[in-house]
Order: sequence, then structure tokens, then C-alpha cells
Amino acid sequence: MYRVTKALNHNAVLTVKDGGRQEYLILGKGIGFGKKVSERIEPGKESVVYSLQSVSKRGIARDLLRELDPQFLEVADAVLNAAQKEFDSIDRDILFPMADHIAFAVKRMKRGEYIANPLTQDIQVLFYKEYKAADTARNLLREMQQIEINEDEIGYIALHVHSAICGENVADAMQIASAVRECITMIEQDLGKKIDVQTLSYNRLMNHIKYMAARAVNKEKLKLDMNPYISEQYPESFQIAETVCGHLGKHLKIKLEEIEIGYLAIHIERVYTEEA
Repeated sequence: MYRVTKALNHNAVLTVKDGGRQEYLILGKGIGFGKKVSERIEPGKESVVYSLQSVSKRGIARDLLRELDPQFLEVADAVLNAAQKEFDSIDRDILFPMADHIAFAVKRMKRGEYIANPLTQDIQVLFYKEYKAADTARNLLREMQQIEINEDEIGYIALHVHSAICGENVADAMQIASAVRECITMIEQDLGKKIDVQTLSYNRLMNHIKYMAARAVNKEKLKLDMNPYISEQYPESFQIAETVCGHLGKHLKIKLEEIEIGYLAIHIERVYTEEA
């Protein structure tokens, strides 16, 4: 059982657990309605309990909570609930920094200030499910704050969702998205035209580069070396892949395994075939 220390609104309450002093935030539809201080409650199946002890780069959850409108906590919670349906497990501690980010974004937008996200389209492809979950915020913010959040801001929220799934911080996810974009640009320059983002080969190419970067960061190695065969069969694509792998390694400040070149060349060859 939990004891209410403060009802933030109808859907959010601050509590302490019976017999302890550690504070918790409980979010759930109607969980705070009519609740009084010291009243004991038991969270229902649809409610989520968050510890205020969690720490992020933005600060301690308890400190962030003092500055946040409870509505932004509800929005972040709804985004995480949507992410939970898409992924097996997520780190709920991201709630407070995500809510803080959303609150700041809304504050900026109400002043007419918008931060462009040059990687929005890439994020939509690289982190498709994360973006889908992040888009949950759109209708809620329209209803609660009477504001229309744009695609660029949804993209930034998607990076927070990604952080909740794999433990990779937002800055690192942004760096990988940026590195993938640069690699795609290099390939497009060689093709002499933009690659159609609607094609399956484009989707495969972007995701392959993303996972190639992740393997390099995590020091994972592929087992089958296809370089001799691919370099002979598709010399032009292999040469491009070699250049791209070198650039990606420099961008991430990590040496990529040479075995990666052949696999990337296969995806580049597919793009060449579709774009021909």
C-alpha cells in the first residue's frame, strides 16, 4: 500500500510506501481524484509507479518534478505506455527527462520558437517504432495545451523513447542518426541523385548502416567474410562501401571491421539496381 503525500491532479499523486520514506509518483487515470493527504491507495493494473530517486543528466527526478506541470508527466507516461506495447521492455526512468523536454519544447513553441531537426526523416526510418510511440504526444498536447507539435519535435521525443529501450543516451542516438545521414548522402552523391526514401532498399540500407554503427560501438563482429566475393562481383559498390565505412569510423571515432565492407556493398548494389 502507498500513502498519499500530495495529489498533483486527477491522474497523478505523490506517495510514500507504507513503512518507508522513499517517495513515488503514481500515474493512472483517476488515481488522484478526490484523494487526501495520508489516504492509503493501491495502484491498479493501468497505473504506473515511478521512483523519485532516479537520476539522469537532467537531474534527480524529485527536483525535476518540482518544476513540471503534471500534464507533461501524463504525456510522457502515455508515450512510454505506447512504447511498452511495441517493445518487450523499457526503462521507465526516462519519464522525468522526457517530460522535462516536452515541457521546454511546449514553452518554446508558445513563444513562436521552433528548433529544426534536420534528421527528422532519418529518425522516422531508423527508429520507426520509437517515432510511432512518440507521436502519441501529438493529440494529448493538442487537447491539454492547445498546441500543435510538429514533426521535428516528435523526432526529438522519439530519441528519448529510443534511450528508454536500449539505454543509449539521446546524444549518442542523435550522433548515430547524423552519421547514417552523412553516409547516405555520400552514396547519393555517387549515384548522382537522391535515393527514393519509399523504397525497401533505402529502408534496408539505412537500417544496415545503423546496426553497423551499433556493432562497432559494442565491439561486435560478423562471422562470415564476404569481401573477396563481393569485391569481385560488385567492384563499384564495394569501393563506395569502403569509403563509407572509413567515413563512418572517423565520425564515430571507432575503427570498423573490414568485414563490414562487403555487407554494406550488397545493400548499395541493391540501391544501384533499383535506381538504375
